[in-house]
Amino acid sequence: MSRPGTPAKPATTDVKTHAEAAPRPRATLTLTSAATAVTLMTYTAPLVTLRDTAAALHTPLSAQAWLINGTPLGLAALLLVAGSLADDYGRRRIFLVGTLTLGVTTALGALASATWLFTLARIAQGAASAAILASSLGLLVHAFPSPRGRLHATGVWGAFVSGGIAVGPLVVGAIPSWRVAYGVLGAAVLIVAALSARTLSESRSPRDGRPDVLGALAFGLALVALVAALTLGRDGWLRAPVGLLFLAAVLLVGLFVLVERRTKNPMIELGLLRRPGFLASSVGGLFTGLAVIGLFSFLPFILQQTLALSPIETAWLFLLWSGLSFGVALQAKRLAGRVPTRHQLALGFLLHAAGVLTMLGAINADSWQRLLPGLIISGVGSGLLNAALPLLAVESVPAARAAMGSGAQQTLRYIGSSAGVALTIAVVTSSSGGLGDGTNVAILAGAGLSVLAAGAVLVLRERA
Repeated sequence: MSRPGTPAKPATTDVKTHAEAAPRPRATLTLTSAATAVTLMTYTAPLVTLRDTAAALHTPLSAQAWLINGTPLGLAALLLVAGSLADDYGRRRIFLVGTLTLGVTTALGALASATWLFTLARIAQGAASAAILASSLGLLVHAFPSPRGRLHATGVWGAFVSGGIAVGPLVVGAIPSWRVAYGVLGAAVLIVAALSARTLSESRSPRDGRPDVLGALAFGLALVALVAALTLGRDGWLRAPVGLLFLAAVLLVGLFVLVERRTKNPMIELGLLRRPGFLASSVGGLFTGLAVIGLFSFLPFILQQTLALSPIETAWLFLLWSGLSFGVALQAKRLAGRVPTRHQLALGFLLHAAGVLTMLGAINADSWQRLLPGLIISGVGSGLLNAALPLLAVESVPAARAAMGSGAQQTLRYIGSSAGVALTIAVVTSSSGGLGDGTNVAILAGAGLSVLAAGAVLVLRERA
């Protein structure tokens, strides 16, 4: 019998098929980490190509948020349903569908001739990325059933999240044409898909009933309305279309909650919200997107516009942040047993806040050197976040629903990212003092959100 206030564990356990008779943990970890890294490389490509892409597609400044937000929108809209489908219909199957789709849609993005076509390709890339990221952790939980093995696997996987962020801008920035860069990334994903088809074993935890199609539709439309409102709000927050979009987002979220309460197989079991660990994972994911990804997604464009840095120069500069994030995430597993996961999250947010505050005034001073201390400190904090979040996501739900737990945390991460990017662009470009003053305001907002997140995570721990 389950404890009051906690959801009962599903009666079913992982179903074994002939394909999973002999799991290959190392191969599973290698392929899921490689796919995750390339997925994040695709995700971060606009960080250094935004200026050239916007010029080629004749995208006005007010619409450039869509060039960045397409992928996180697709991710946020489908991560939950991808996690549920992976648990119910096969994690390997969803992983392969995701890698194949990401390879094709990334290559198609290279052929886009208009802003709306490129945005559609990016949304499709986000949907495919959702399938990869949600199923990856489910595959790892199946391949590494022991707590020690799971700690190692999620730590390595989290490090490759940082690794993809680190390598992506360098690879894309080193290629002269942004179109060729997207083609190269698409080919890399297809190679991973081919290797995975021959190597990965299947696992699933099926439930009776049909997929939660209505819930997925309501949730996806709510996100589209929210991101559209945040993007259009830059031209005036009190305009009727913006207000109607916000209202639609609220109503659709209400519909989503109603559907989840009544359906037999919900995308997310709402009872999990009474678990402090699950709430901490969700809050951590949301504020990582808002405070970290939102600011750092647009900062490279600001540097290219104000300090005249080239894409490859920008990529090398941000390697200091993302490379440290990768190294710290890879080593953070050594903190297990010494530092609670929630404390690690809180420390990561506080370090990010401290790091970005040191960047205040760097743009107005026309000095990229003043960014270096902040990139170092924030990189360490980001590494702690990337290591703690996936571990907490799978620890806070029953093992049979690992992909769903991962999908929930990452959904909120990319909801935060979409909102953070749109708000950062609105703040930076709307300042009467120019990009420098606007960037200072965005930095202060990001630091404040990080401190708020650290406090929320610690409060959740105290209530556990």
